Amino acid sequence: MEYIPVKCGLCGACVVVCPRNILELDENRIDVGEGCEECGKCLEVCPLGAITPGEALND
Repeated sequence: MEYIPVKCGLCGACVVVCPRNILELDENRIDVGEGCEECGKCLEVCPLGAITPGEALND
């Protein structure tokens, strides 16, 4: 998964659905911790397309 900050509306939907709890809502972006399993749950719930298939979130 790839996180695209300029598309992010900071709704926090991805943070809620992450089974590894590695996503954290900051005041102006989503911080991504280590351990993304590429499950795609965040991609499915993002209403603005700020998370897309691509490079790992924690790269």
